[in-house]
Amino acid sequence: MAFTLTSFGLNMIQETGKWVILAGVFITLAGIIWYFLGDKLSFIGHLPGDIRIEKENFRFYFPLTTMILISLIINIILKLVRYFGN
Repeated sequence: MAFTLTSFGLNMIQETGKWVILAGVFITLAGIIWYFLGDKLSFIGHLPGDIRIEKENFRFYFPLTTMILISLIINIILKLVRYFGN
């Protein structure tokens, strides 16, 4: 039994490839921003609402507000890409 790519399968592979490339570009841009502006972005991870518990031999840190903020930013960026991509 031979495996052949149908037009649907080929289109799906091409779309997946585009999203992987877009994710790579986004991660690269985030790294460049973090590298050059890291000292100016020191508030990230220290926002009100981030949970931090420190005891003698125990530390627990859960950046709740930071994760919500980053999620909103990524969501807005993806919606803009979808809107202007069509």
